[in-house]
Amino acid sequence: MELYHVLNRGVEKRNIFLDDRDRFRFVHGLGLFNTSTPANNTTYLIEQDHNDIVSRYEGKRLVNLHGWCLMRNHYHLLLSERVENGISMFIRKLNIGYAKYFNKRYDRSGYLFQGRTKKIHVNSEAYFLHIINYVHFNPLDYLQKGRDWRSRAIQNPAHAHDWLMKYRWSSYSDYCGQKNFPSILTTDLFGETPARFKKHISDYSGTGHSELPVQLLLE
Repeated sequence: MELYHVLNRGVEKRNIFLDDRDRFRFVHGLGLFNTSTPANNTTYLIEQDHNDIVSRYEGKRLVNLHGWCLMRNHYHLLLSERVENGISMFIRKLNIGYAKYFNKRYDRSGYLFQGRTKKIHVNSEAYFLHIINYVHFNPLDYLQKGRDWRSRAIQNPAHAHDWLMKYRWSSYSDYCGQKNFPSILTTDLFGETPARFKKHISDYSGTGHSELPVQLLLE
C-alpha cells in the first residue's frame, strides 16, 4: 500500500469551514466524490442530523481514506489509491464540488483553495508515526496551550483525549472505536483494533515510543 498525506488550505489562508453545515458538506463530499460515478456536486446542503452520511452512494471507489481532519482554514487527508490516478481524480472532484457549494452559499466567486493540493508520499516508518499523530492532534490547537502537542509535551493527555473524542471533524473517534463517520473511512492502519491505536496515541503523547510494526502496515 502506498500512503499519501494530502492537504490544502483556503486562499490567503481564509477560513473555508464557517460552521457545521460547511463541515458536514465537506465530509459528505468525502464519500460522494470517492466514486467513478458522476455526482451532482453543486448545491447539496446536508442536514445536520445525518450520521452515516454516504452509505447510500454506489460506484467504484477511487481511493481509500485512512484518516482525515478538518480545521477552520485547511484539511488533512491520508489516502491510498484504489485505481490509477485515483487521488488526483478524487481531490479534483472534492475541491471543485466544495468550492461550488461554498461560493453559492456565501454569494462569492473565484478560487477557494490556495494553489495545487499538496500530496506527500509517506515513505518511511518515522514519517508514518509522525503523520498519523499530526493529522489527529491538529484540533488540539483550539485548546488553551494546546499547541504543546507539536513538541510532544501534552500536559494533560486525558483532557486532550477527551477533547479529541468530542471534536467530530476528524477520524480520531472512529479509530478509538466510537462510530462517527465510519462509512467514509478505512481503519486498517492499526488492524482495525482501537486498542492498538489508543496505545500508539498514548505512547506518542507521553514519553514512550510506539512499538507498532509499521513496516508491515505500509506493505
